[in-house]
Amino acid sequence: MILAAEQPAELPKTAKPKQEKAQAEETQDPVEQEYEKILKQDEKALNEIERLVKEADAFEAKGAATPRAVLAGKIQQLIDPVRQHYEDFLQRNPKHIDGGLAFGSFLNEIGETEDAIKQWEKVREMAPNNPAAWNNLANVYGHIGPIKKAFQYYEKAIELDPKEPVYFQNMATTVYLFRKDAMEMYRINEEQVFNKALDLYKDAMRLDPTNLVLATDFAQSYYGIKPMRVEDALTAWNHALSLAKNDVEKEGIFLHLARVELNSGQFDEAQKHLDMVKQADMEELKNRLQKNLIQKKATNPPSEKAKVL
Repeated sequence: MILAAEQPAELPKTAKPKQEKAQAEETQDPVEQEYEKILKQDEKALNEIERLVKEADAFEAKGAATPRAVLAGKIQQLIDPVRQHYEDFLQRNPKHIDGGLAFGSFLNEIGETEDAIKQWEKVREMAPNNPAAWNNLANVYGHIGPIKKAFQYYEKAIELDPKEPVYFQNMATTVYLFRKDAMEMYRINEEQVFNKALDLYKDAMRLDPTNLVLATDFAQSYYGIKPMRVEDALTAWNHALSLAKNDVEKEGIFLHLARVELNSGQFDEAQKHLDMVKQADMEELKNRLQKNLIQKKATNPPSEKAKVL
């Protein structure tokens, strides 16, 4: 959790093809068996690329950087066979919707954005009622524009599958981040844009009530609203706290609660939450908040709300 964040931390998610209960290994359909094989190859390659990049970054931090050309060559060796396998498969099975969606996701993951758009547009044209294609294209347009097109495509994905929380979450994040575009698109003011984003998050949470990342995204949204809706923010963070499963997650949320409380004059409550943070890797953030709390207490009397508490 990023304490200083003033926007939801979670970026829009790409929708994966939904798997049927009967897995390819349990069917005799050779097309589906090959498709599953490609998915495994895809996942393995992306995981290996992530490992190589992290390893290279670690070496660079120690002053032993891997030559970029060498790293790029290794990555390309992992990408090429997967891309070729997808292309061969889709040439033989051009109407395989899940294959097209997955190939677009792979292309997007490796930074081939234009090719990913082309792939997902093909899927959208072949299967206009497939919400994943609309969602994935909306994600891309949310990055490269036009932003209004992203709003429209998220709305279509939600219309096609109103029970998928990812679509609501993605649109909420995009509305929140691109408030001016949302104001123009929907002809509403900034306050109403915040309300729209928050309502979308709430819709997502109703569909996925135990998702801690979603709950923290929602809670972090309140940092951007000026003046902050303190009670709503505290309610949101306390809800996230109820979903936390371990001390690390709980203590990260204690820091957020403390931040909201100290900035709203609830100094005693802020101190209680800071005292509950014991994780060593949170010590720097805790100390920073502690220093801020001491300064605020010295220059500001407790709020009336804090006195009641």
